[in-house]
Amino acid sequence: MSTSSSSTSRTLKIGMVGFGTFSQFLANPMIKQGHTLTAMSRSDHSQLCSQIGITFFSEVEMFLEAENDVILLCTSIISSSDVIRSMPLHRLKRPTLFADVLSVKEHPRDLLLQELPEEADVLCTHPMFGPESGKHGWRDLPFVYERVRIRDQDICARFLQVFEIEARLQRMEQAILDGQYQFEEMGIRIEGVEDRLDGLKGEMQGTQQQERDSLEAKLMGMLTLLQGQMEEMCGEFAIWK
Repeated sequence: MSTSSSSTSRTLKIGMVGFGTFSQFLANPMIKQGHTLTAMSRSDHSQLCSQIGITFFSEVEMFLEAENDVILLCTSIISSSDVIRSMPLHRLKRPTLFADVLSVKEHPRDLLLQELPEEADVLCTHPMFGPESGKHGWRDLPFVYERVRIRDQDICARFLQVFEIEARLQRMEQAILDGQYQFEEMGIRIEGVEDRLDGLKGEMQGTQQQERDSLEAKLMGMLTLLQGQMEEMCGEFAIWK
């Protein structure tokens, strides 16, 4: 059996079965994190997938032969049985992690164990949020999962990390917003470090020495606060290294 190139890196090749609203909601953070996505669906989403960098397959055989690390089932619970049973799983080129977002209830779990090849890993998940409740981020929203049958612990851990990293990203964004509020208290808006530095340099030109000293003090205060925040965030996000 061949080995996927992503097995030697931290990114994954994730294939999505079904590309409706919820799949699209999950896809954007995965792409931002650097993962490679493929998709197949009964409806033609090829144009949308092309626009956001996802390889779309209209034929299930080609999708299964694409050597995905993870196949994420994003169909409805009602159609899940028919979808899985219609897939020619013998076309898989290597053991693959199958994950679902149906729920952690018994029906999808039993279905996956019954229909998937013995060598396939199974992870049942239930993101307890969606495009509406999670439109401002996944931070503090529950994500429930069950490691039903896992042999490749590394692939499973990296897939679960997709949701953990997204929550961490949102915490970082909030920290930046909090920092921006602090700087606004000083009369200095931070919309981008380079823009702010250029703006302060412009203000310093043509002013009296006393005013220059005052602006320079503000600049140094801003840089000190930024350094402290960046060191804190680097420690929190050491997992990326």
